Amino acid sequence: MSSASPVLEQALPRELPKPLTQICAFFAVVGVGAFIVALMNDPQTAWLAYHANFLYFATLSQAGVCFAMIMVVVSAKWPGPLRRMFEALGAWVPITFVLAIIGIAGGDYIFEWKREGAVHGKEAWLNATRVYTMDLVILFAMTLFTLWFLKTSNRPLLKNLADNGTGFGQRMAQKWTQDWQGDVAERDAAFEKLSGKSAGILFFFAMGYSFFAFDQVMSMEQTWFSNLFGAYVTWGGILSSVAAVALCTVIYKGKPEFKHMITEDRMHDIGKLCFAFSIFWMYLFWSQYLVIWYGNLPEETQFFMDRLGQQFVIEKWDYGVVEAGAWAKAWSSWDFDWDRLKTAYGWTAMTTWACLWIIPFWVLLGQRPKKTRWILGPVAAIILFGFWLERNLLTWPSVIKDDSTSYLGLYQILIALGFAGAFGLVFLFYTHVFPTLAVERED
Repeated sequence: MSSASPVLEQALPRELPKPLTQICAFFAVVGVGAFIVALMNDPQTAWLAYHANFLYFATLSQAGVCFAMIMVVVSAKWPGPLRRMFEALGAWVPITFVLAIIGIAGGDYIFEWKREGAVHGKEAWLNATRVYTMDLVILFAMTLFTLWFLKTSNRPLLKNLADNGTGFGQRMAQKWTQDWQGDVAERDAAFEKLSGKSAGILFFFAMGYSFFAFDQVMSMEQTWFSNLFGAYVTWGGILSSVAAVALCTVIYKGKPEFKHMITEDRMHDIGKLCFAFSIFWMYLFWSQYLVIWYGNLPEETQFFMDRLGQQFVIEKWDYGVVEAGAWAKAWSSWDFDWDRLKTAYGWTAMTTWACLWIIPFWVLLGQRPKKTRWILGPVAAIILFGFWLERNLLTWPSVIKDDSTSYLGLYQILIALGFAGAFGLVFLFYTHVFPTLAVERED
């Protein structure tokens, strides 16, 4: 079931859940329509919303399948069907590459360096040829790696589907199970291939997506830089994928075919990951923020000033722009001021912290909450929403300053729902039609 488990699995074909599938399709169509209308009326809003949601689902899906690779590398025995849920998130990865190509058309509305040229000294790095070529190569390579991993990982599960399935799922299963060697031999061969190559793919993911984050997010404020930023963005994808699987775990636990497989111990394990990984996410944020805060250099603090405002960053070299003695007043003792949160995107930042660290930490602190469906499920949903806020917080303030509701307009919400609907359709198709989530074989 997991990488090193002796248990044999088989794919479980199921019909698509009609109400949920129809809702996802409706959102996807509405989102596409809203994006087209927004392009005609407010192209900058359209492309910024597109970019924020592109980043959100790109990191979520790629980190999901990479977390499944981690399970293979460490020969994890605990995940059971949870590993297949992580893999299912990776079905979106090829869509990411297509969306990245489409996103090139909106570069002028997103990147100052593309619209007006790079600042002096960064011309060789921040130019369309270098950025788009490098990022598309990274995404294309990760698409190939992901498809190889999914095919190799799922091949041992698909013989029953190839022999007894119907439609598209059966046809694809037949292609993926050519030259079948037997259940046990196929399982062992798949594990050997995956364990031998997954570590190299993970290294490429860590390096490649760090550069991807530098280009697609950091360069939006082209004079700002942080060496830790790539790890911070990439880890956000890992935490969001863990939260997505935790939510799936809660949902699938009520299904008869998974009830005995999604045990209390497995819910406890995925709950512990949500708890621990949210702490590590906050650690990465704090490590990046603290060094920039005490260094207090204008080219570094601008990123946080645009997002946190005056509550957490006071520019001491230019404190005359605020009240006299603001630096000493604000930080010699804790002088919290609710009005300061109205500057920049302060309230959005506070809500993001609450969703990604405060709530997961305090709610999941004990054992029982991690094992309780009605607690773990909502916390996982809150984390996913928090990362949607966080990806918007990374994107919008770089272009639209001091407007904390800029990402909450009608177009923006409909485009986000469109992305969510399309992602849901891909996930449902993958988990129900091909290759479908696996269950234990009963021989």
